[in-house]
Amino acid sequence: MTTVSQARARRRDRRVYLRSHPLLFGLLAATRGRPVRRVGRTLLVHGPQAYREALTRLPLDRTAAGTTGAAARSALGDGAAGAGGVLFDQEGAGHRADRRDLAGSLGGAGAEDLRSLWRPLLVRRLAPLERGGEVDLVDLARELSGSFVCALLGSGADPRAVAEAAARAAAASVRSHLPGPRRPRAEAAAARAADGLRLLLGPAGEALPVMVAVAAVNTTVAALPRAVAWCADAGLWEQAADEALRPVLADELLRVTAASPLLPRVAAADGAVGGCPVRGGDRLLLVARHAAGAHRRDPDARRPAGPAVDRLVFGAGPHACPGARLARAQLADVLGALAPYRPVVTRARVDRGAALPGWRVLTVRAGDREARVCAAGPCGSMA
Repeated sequence: MTTVSQARARRRDRRVYLRSHPLLFGLLAATRGRPVRRVGRTLLVHGPQAYREALTRLPLDRTAAGTTGAAARSALGDGAAGAGGVLFDQEGAGHRADRRDLAGSLGGAGAEDLRSLWRPLLVRRLAPLERGGEVDLVDLARELSGSFVCALLGSGADPRAVAEAAARAAAASVRSHLPGPRRPRAEAAAARAADGLRLLLGPAGEALPVMVAVAAVNTTVAALPRAVAWCADAGLWEQAADEALRPVLADELLRVTAASPLLPRVAAADGAVGGCPVRGGDRLLLVARHAAGAHRRDPDARRPAGPAVDRLVFGAGPHACPGARLARAQLADVLGALAPYRPVVTRARVDRGAALPGWRVLTVRAGDREARVCAAGPCGSMA
C-alpha cells in the first residue's frame, strides 16, 4: 500500500520524466497495460519476462541506427571501430574481453580503492549540513562521479571538468539520435562534444574509456540525487541508518528511480518477445522502469522486490551493466553518510537538457533536530 509520504516522493520523481520527455513517457505510460505492444515496426516492451527475453534470447543489432551503440560509435567517429568498439556496440570475444577488464577494475580490490576515494569526499561535502547549511546533491554527484572516473581511468584531469564534459557529450549524442526529423548539425555537435572529453582525459581518452566516462558520470548524476530525494520525501532515513537494511534500500531506490529507464534496441533477426512475433529490423523500446515495477511498487528495504526484479534496471544477460555492483555500493555509502542528518529537500529543478531524466538542482538541508536526536537513540517509537 502506498503511504502519503511515498506518494509525495513518487509525485516529485515523476517530474523528471514529464518535464524532460513528456510525449515519450506519456506514450510509455499509456501502453504499459500489456507486457508487449506493437506500434508499426516498433515494439514497446514493458513486462519483466518479455524484457529479459529481448535482452537474452533475441539477436540484437548493436550498431543499428537509434541504438546506444550507434550513438556512441557515431559520436566517436571511425576511430571507435579501430579501437575495438565502445562496449555498447560489441558482440562476441571482443565484448567479453572488454567486460572482463572493466569488471576487474570495478570489483573486489578495485571497488574498495574507489570507495576509499569517495568516502572522504562525502564527509567534506556534507559538512555544511552540520552547521545548518545546504548541499546541492547534483553538484556533489558531479564531483563524486568525476573523481572516481578519473581514478578508474588513471587520468589527471579535473574531476568536475570531466563530469561536465561527459554530460555535454551524452546530451549531444541523445539529441542526435532522437526519433523524428533529423536535427541539422546534431551529429557534428555530438562528435565535437565527445572529442572534447577525449582530449580532456588525455592518454586515457581512447574510445572505450571515453564511453565508460560518459556512462558512469551520467548514470551517477541522474541516480544519486533522485534516490536521495525519494528517501527524504518518503521518510526512509530510519532504513538508511540501519547497516543491515541500507544495501537493500539502495537496491530498492535504484529500482524505482531507474536511471536509464529506456533501452532502445533493434532486432537483428526474426524471433519472438513475450509471445509477440519480431522481425529483423524491428525497433524495440525496452522500458526498464516498468519491467522492474518502478511504476507500481514503492521502495521498502523490509519488503524488497528482490534481485530478480531490482537488477533489471541494469539490463540482463551478457550485456548487463558491469558497473551495477559499484553503483549499489556508492548509493549505500551516500545514504549512510546522509542518514544522521535526516535531510529534507529544499529546492528541486529538473534538467530538461540532460541525456537521462534527472535534476539540475536538488538541494537538501538537515532535518528537524528533534527527529535527528530521536533517530540516534532511545526516543519514542523510532528507538
